[in-house]
Amino acid sequence: MRVDRGFTLVEVLAALAVIAIAMTAIMSNYGHGINTTIALRDRTLALWVAKNRLAGHQANNAWPNPETTEGVADMAGQQWRWREVVSTTPDQDVRRIEIEIRSKPDGETLSRLVGFLAKQ
Repeated sequence: MRVDRGFTLVEVLAALAVIAIAMTAIMSNYGHGINTTIALRDRTLALWVAKNRLAGHQANNAWPNPETTEGVADMAGQQWRWREVVSTTPDQDVRRIEIEIRSKPDGETLSRLVGFLAKQ
């Protein structure tokens, strides 16, 4: 009586196909995780840029005119485009400042911060 040991070629190919499908799913999940991490990092840095802009107005005791201004700020080795809209409020001694941050000129808004500045 002869007993064959080992796997047939069909069994080996089936196992390799299962492993290939599993590895594809795993790598896809890693890719999504990396993209999510990058997006969260960019949004966090954009919020810091916006907070720095607002804190700069507060620290300088600035009283900005109601207008829209744009500029560029550097943070974490990257340039961020900011847009500030200063507007009046019903209280003449308070200004509303809305700050939007983008990583590219025509890119999506990564952060939006609204603050208020009291006249000193």
